[in-house]
Amino acid sequence: MAPREFLTDRLILGLVALVALVLGMPSLKPLFATLYPGLDRPLYEAESFVRLTLDHMALVGISSLAAILLGGGAGIAVTRPWGREFRGLLETVATMGQTFPPVAVLALAVPVMGFGPEPALIALTLYALLPVVENTVAGLDGVPAPVLDSARGLGMGPAEMLFRVELPLAAPVILAGVRTAVIINVGTAAIASTVGAKTLGLPIIVGLNGSNQAYVIQGALIVAALAVVIDAGFDRLAIWLARWSQH
Repeated sequence: MAPREFLTDRLILGLVALVALVLGMPSLKPLFATLYPGLDRPLYEAESFVRLTLDHMALVGISSLAAILLGGGAGIAVTRPWGREFRGLLETVATMGQTFPPVAVLALAVPVMGFGPEPALIALTLYALLPVVENTVAGLDGVPAPVLDSARGLGMGPAEMLFRVELPLAAPVILAGVRTAVIINVGTAAIASTVGAKTLGLPIIVGLNGSNQAYVIQGALIVAALAVVIDAGFDRLAIWLARWSQH
């Protein structure tokens, strides 16, 4: 990669910014002290930003993976002849999952599961289901009928057609849904700190409760940088997937 391309690459710049913020936030304490001279504690120090970032990423990763497996599997199922009758039900459930506020899901899950990451995983998984389901169904429905007929003519069975023809052609559309789900979860995971999960939402929530704008900015900056990195990573993955599906 040429130096000019390196300096304009969104993924690289995002990674540099993310690492600099996570590792270098303590060194910015004098800056926040200058910007907010009325604060006794201008830097959030109750938890390490490295630990909060790793915990945030873990929560997003696990919930997004669960949504991909559940939503993708269900989307495949309702596009098969034996599962088409359940398509309306699946789309209704997925829509309800996203329209129901994550905070409400957390409030309902806490009395049953207690405080911690478990209720947050349920809320984030439900919230990420809709884009995965919608794009999986749309991608598989968008595979041209002549292509499917040609695959049958070559003697392919249903499973072979799915994995060798349908999924590769539908992959860009499915990936767009996964991308939306993951980016949504990056931001929504910050709310999980209201039920005891350790995420980058901790400094934001503590800052809001204590009228400490510096804490809010510190947490929000890292969440934003993480979202940029993940979004740029999906850009790269989409390019690679487009090349792979053409072979």
